Amino acid sequence: MAVEIVTVPDLGGAESVDVIELSVAPGDAVEVEDSLLVLESDKATMDVPSPYQGSLVKYLVADGAVVKVGDPIAEIEVADAAETPAAESVAEAEPVAVEPAVAEPAPAIEPSQASSEQLILVPDIGSDDEIDVIEISVAIGDQVEEGDTLLVLESDKATMDVPSSHSGKVIKILAAEGNKLRTGAEVAILEVTSAASPEPVNSLEPVNSSEQINSPELIKSPELVESPKPIKSPEPAKAPEPAPVTAAPAAPASQADSSPSGSVYAGPAVRMLARELGVQLENVTGTGPRGRVQKDDVNNYVKAALNSAPTAVAGAGIPQVPAVDFSQFGDIETIAMSKIQKLTAANMQRNWLNVPHVTQFDEADITELESFRKSLKDEGEKRGIRITPVSFLIKALATSLQANPAFNRSLAGDGENYIQKHYCHVGMAVDTPRGLVVPVIKDADQKGIWDISAEIASLAASAREGKLKPAQMQGGCFTLSSLGAIGGTGFTPIVNSPEVGILGVSKSQMKPVWNGSDFAPRLMLPLALSYDHRVINGGDAGRFMTYLVKLLSDIRHLAL
Repeated sequence: MAVEIVTVPDLGGAESVDVIELSVAPGDAVEVEDSLLVLESDKATMDVPSPYQGSLVKYLVADGAVVKVGDPIAEIEVADAAETPAAESVAEAEPVAVEPAVAEPAPAIEPSQASSEQLILVPDIGSDDEIDVIEISVAIGDQVEEGDTLLVLESDKATMDVPSSHSGKVIKILAAEGNKLRTGAEVAILEVTSAASPEPVNSLEPVNSSEQINSPELIKSPELVESPKPIKSPEPAKAPEPAPVTAAPAAPASQADSSPSGSVYAGPAVRMLARELGVQLENVTGTGPRGRVQKDDVNNYVKAALNSAPTAVAGAGIPQVPAVDFSQFGDIETIAMSKIQKLTAANMQRNWLNVPHVTQFDEADITELESFRKSLKDEGEKRGIRITPVSFLIKALATSLQANPAFNRSLAGDGENYIQKHYCHVGMAVDTPRGLVVPVIKDADQKGIWDISAEIASLAASAREGKLKPAQMQGGCFTLSSLGAIGGTGFTPIVNSPEVGILGVSKSQMKPVWNGSDFAPRLMLPLALSYDHRVINGGDAGRFMTYLVKLLSDIRHLAL
């Protein structure tokens, strides 16, 4: 096998063009004439066909790059060019009488260490979105083991490590801090060493002289052939000339979102213009080939925006908090917020400004629940699972959502309809060194306490290690925020829109409770239910809270 470099063919006079689409993925098989990538000049869109048959090793350019004639664009692994073409060349030569030849026994070859290059890709992150690279964890020349962190990604909701899928030496890093990567993107190239044991070479039996000329096996090993007159070694077959580049037919605008660069199909010049004008390209309708956004589309969008009537902005009119020079009061240190912290702050402000919050308070008698939980300690040790009060809270919330479907809704974007959900996923807020994240227990209503407890432990550990995937934090119907281990007697949680409710749980306390004849010590758990008053009214909230308290006070109802 050999690796061939594919270059940009003659562009018909164009000096430089933009790469607007990478048509195949590394590792994919390609045939001669298969499109490798799409180029776009000022006048046309062109496909660059593959001049070889094989598999794509990697691209040498990125989407959005500017290239010219002769620039390398890809590496393709092809079969040894001397194998088949050479056989055909010799077969067409004049027949030559050849004496039978016998191969000498091949000497024993000791096993050796073979080195190869291994491309490391971003594993499945549970989403097709591009995620920021915030840290490169290795350097060129480092020796890494399988599972070692190569780089760290950060999404809107969490940070996650990208581990190495192989052990080896880092010879090239293909990503940099600030890049945006998605599932399948190239991360690094490792030099992987493995033991290679050559196949033994068997001695060849004498064959008919007329068969020797046309035998591919002997053509591969011409030194084994004795001939009365010299036979020139066949020259390596030349690679086929690249096919002329032709303009690709225009595709419907609906195909624009198939571009690897995302839902917006635009070139670098258009993106730069949009950045300069402060335009979000997602809002611009492309009129070019394949639904591509052109400069005129951006300019027309800006003109239409300037001519339209001003619209109200959420939060407009709220005075800004004045900046304060704290250094005048003493020594200070400026600490940068992580992306998760900044996004959490923005989301909380947005939710507080847009959602009319109401918070209802109550207490649940969890004396019997806590007694039962402690009785499961021995069984939990055998199972390797630790049951916490949060497990019962999530199960009780899932049951309450089923009994009170108003809390399992979201307000539709038009503000005129409800979205009623027929699944029950409960999110739980987890405090991590990098910020607050909310992993989601899927289908909590269909799981038992042991299953929920195991999943809580797994998700919480992943959250603290920064290994949560976006899919593990999406789809929540309701959120639980428990501060019981930290303390406090109560707080008012902010609704995690588009959900319509969130339960805040504080530290349980022993209190004297009147049982009808005297006061008895009972373990009371403070609860705070915040809800979106656009969707939930006071009656809905009262019924939900009453039902939840009943479940927690007598967990036998969870089995009904």
